[in-house]
Amino acid sequence: MKKLIKDKITKDMTIGEVVSKYPQTAEIMMKHGMHCCGCSIAGMETIEQGAMGHGIDLKKLLNDMNKAVMK
Repeated sequence: MKKLIKDKITKDMTIGEVVSKYPQTAEIMMKHGMHCCGCSIAGMETIEQGAMGHGIDLKKLLNDMNKAVMK
């Protein structure tokens, strides 16, 4: 049975907010090429902005992060 995500990670959440709430997502972001999850801009930049800035497939990134927080 799948675990339901109470607060699904969305493109509009900031990188800092996601990493703070779900620390396991930092590794996933880095695997996708988003190495800014610990930088000062992470507190203001959304997942969508970070993905666009690094040429990352947003849909795949969100899918992988949401899978990780379901475990």
